[in-house]
Amino acid sequence: MILKRKIALSLSNLLLIGSAAFLLLLLWQLKGLIIILMIAIVIASTLSPLVGSVERMGFPRWFAVIFVYLLLLSLLTGIGLLLGPTIITQLQRLLEKLPGYIEILSKQVQLFMTEKGFTEPEILDFLNKQFNLQSIVSWTFKSSQQLLIGVSGLTRGIVGGVLNVLLAILLSGYMLSGSQKLINGIVSLFPVPWDEKLKDQVVPVSQRMGGYIQGRLLVSFILGLTVSLGLKFLGIGEFALGLGTIAGITNLIPFFGPVFGSIPALIVAIAQGGWLFLWVLLLFVIIQNLETYVLDPLLVGSSVNVPPLYQLLAVLSGVQLLGILGALILPPWVAGAGVLLQNLYLNPKLEAEKQDKIA
Repeated sequence: MILKRKIALSLSNLLLIGSAAFLLLLLWQLKGLIIILMIAIVIASTLSPLVGSVERMGFPRWFAVIFVYLLLLSLLTGIGLLLGPTIITQLQRLLEKLPGYIEILSKQVQLFMTEKGFTEPEILDFLNKQFNLQSIVSWTFKSSQQLLIGVSGLTRGIVGGVLNVLLAILLSGYMLSGSQKLINGIVSLFPVPWDEKLKDQVVPVSQRMGGYIQGRLLVSFILGLTVSLGLKFLGIGEFALGLGTIAGITNLIPFFGPVFGSIPALIVAIAQGGWLFLWVLLLFVIIQNLETYVLDPLLVGSSVNVPPLYQLLAVLSGVQLLGILGALILPPWVAGAGVLLQNLYLNPKLEAEKQDKIA
């Protein structure tokens, strides 16, 4: 009897392992769809407060969703028509002048090294290789492409990327319009009392995820505008709006984004000579401190409530998965998971420990 029991347990374990392996394989095959769903949920969480505000005015839920999406589409279209041509022109001009700027930077570094006494041919040859114009430009474009598009294979060219974004937006609209039915259907799959517990967590998780994106976008907009105005004041009006746009977009990536966004402006400042480099560097240092100690704690930190180390790991994982999009999408999921961990495990655990001490 004992031997038979061992065989039965062994077979059940094998079935369990096989089922888990099949599930993992299925999830891997559906990774593109899962990523789109993750993006759709983040979009829905971000727009949910706006939809709720319109709905509280007495309009039906479906009308509120359509109104919010059309309003955002109109705003983005208007901004694109108003500023888009100028930004594109400045970025094109910057790309045309970038090789010359990098060449000036290379000569200045070599001159600095010569003045400091580093005149050995080996050192100069090393500098020439490090500041090779073609390799720097090639690396910059390659890194930018990976950062913006991502390396996960989610987007297959421009058309595939646009279709996936549209699909995520459509799914988020469906989630917003039928959110209550969708939530009830999902939580009904869980046993009692977990169905009600999970249902109670939908609102705080959604608020945490949406609050992060709202704060991140607002901070990036403020910093992009500040960089543009600051550079124009310092005399780089030729590229001010384009460089401010770069700084605003890269700032969507916590920790590393502000550094990446400052590099193009600093290269332009070095090439133009004088004290401009120090003034531009000072501008970015002030802006970075403003973000770190004022804007992030006020607009983002209170929404995320996740230790910086976990945020950093989420950003790095997101960049590896989806580039800049992943760095923006994954942290709110970590924040949402933190809400579930806090409300479903840590708080009940602390409450049970208090009850034990009282008993």
